[in-house]
Amino acid sequence: MTEVLARLDGIIRHFGHVKALDSANLEIHSGEIHGILGENGAGKTTLLNILGGIIHPDVGFVEVGGSRVRLQSARAAWKMGIGLVHQHFTLVPGLSVLENLALGRRHRGHRWKLHLKEIRKEASQLSELTGLTVPFEASIEELGVGDRQRIEILKALLRDPQLLVLDEPTAVLAPAEINQLFRLLRSLAEEGRAVVLVAHKLDEILSIVDRVTVLRQGRTVMTAARADVDTAILTDAMVGSSSGDGEAPATPDSFSALGQNSDGLAQNRELSNRPVARLKGITVYSPQGGLALQDVGLEVLRGEVIGVAGVEGNGQRELALVLSGRQEVASGKLEIPEHVGFIPQDRTREGLAADFDLTENVALALHRDPKFRLGPLLRWSLIESHATKIRSRFKVRSSGGRTLARELSGGNQQRLVVGRELFQLPELLIAENPTRGLDFTATAFVREELKRLAHDTAAGVVLISTDLDEILEVADRVFVILRGKLTPVPSVHDSRETVGAMMLGSRLETH
Repeated sequence: MTEVLARLDGIIRHFGHVKALDSANLEIHSGEIHGILGENGAGKTTLLNILGGIIHPDVGFVEVGGSRVRLQSARAAWKMGIGLVHQHFTLVPGLSVLENLALGRRHRGHRWKLHLKEIRKEASQLSELTGLTVPFEASIEELGVGDRQRIEILKALLRDPQLLVLDEPTAVLAPAEINQLFRLLRSLAEEGRAVVLVAHKLDEILSIVDRVTVLRQGRTVMTAARADVDTAILTDAMVGSSSGDGEAPATPDSFSALGQNSDGLAQNRELSNRPVARLKGITVYSPQGGLALQDVGLEVLRGEVIGVAGVEGNGQRELALVLSGRQEVASGKLEIPEHVGFIPQDRTREGLAADFDLTENVALALHRDPKFRLGPLLRWSLIESHATKIRSRFKVRSSGGRTLARELSGGNQQRLVVGRELFQLPELLIAENPTRGLDFTATAFVREELKRLAHDTAAGVVLISTDLDEILEVADRVFVILRGKLTPVPSVHDSRETVGAMMLGSRLETH
């Protein structure tokens, strides 16, 4: 029988009036990959943060190596061989990638300085092994979420943990990177270490784990061997056969019933199949001075969803900023409507104000709208009503509109951002990885809402995603972005394999 490396027993944890964990349990064995599943707000991240020493339980205890411990900090957890890769990034923006990788390694004979030459060598070897390539000299603040995720994983691996905890590490990685990461995780388990993995894609979990634990509403409702479960069993455990927490079904009049911008809906439908945005010969330079976008041309029609696939760092970030009116172009012609919605790639840095409550965060997108103003004053009662509708429709689990954004789980933060932008009924919506951090029911709901926004209101939607399945499911037309150039994918070649090959620069074979 394998050794029990860590055990959490009877864990209860409150955040204000919210009970995030309610007598939750978790047992992790050496030599295994252990999957953690649950809907948004089920308590997964809270449980892992307790294991990682980030927060402490109100009730219950933690055992490591057979002994009860009180992990006072993340550093204390690291000293006991527990490495946690957070869902929300913990990198220092003002430092370089290499300097961030070196943090936490001072104890290796270099107490008062970062031995960057040694770290670079080890990180380069690890990068080659994992396939997670990062620009060592770049500043963290210049990088997107994909690069930040790779850095977080490499940073944890460099510390050589006995127990590696990964909270949604695959959300913004390319398929090839996920495959290589999973091979590495399996090799770690075969060495006798343990890996705890949180992911929302059931097929990913089932492809790699040895055992799985399911949380529902803060409680552990199942722990089972991989051989004893399938998608149907796990889904039932996560949602509950009699649960009323599923996503609200989309109704035919859901967008028009909102009232916001409803006067323009009929006009938009009449203009269906006409351009809502045009890019011609667009060139944009990166902060480092290189070309981020090269002579990009794109026409977005009303009533369609355009999907843009690409490995991060090929210009999709700049494309999103240009289309949303947040990036100046070096040359070319840009035509976008006045009313543009934007779901950013990083909800914590760009989507939300963490110390604002939920109503105030909704107000960030509405304060210029005359409907929500009375002269120079905001109509807070109307904004609060609007925010309540968003929380209800998008199942944002909270204790109310006065809840601070930072008190929500990552998935519920994402629901709020997506709901806020969709509820505005924009003429053009730019969505960067909009389902990042969402559970499988919420993911399906949001994807359907993106299609319905386009097809019911004649909005133009540009979906920029690292998830090829998402692109192919939602988009009416697909483009690949590679080294700053945008290439359409012929519908005859519209397959996961072909788009993936194009993302990596492989040519299509035509007959």
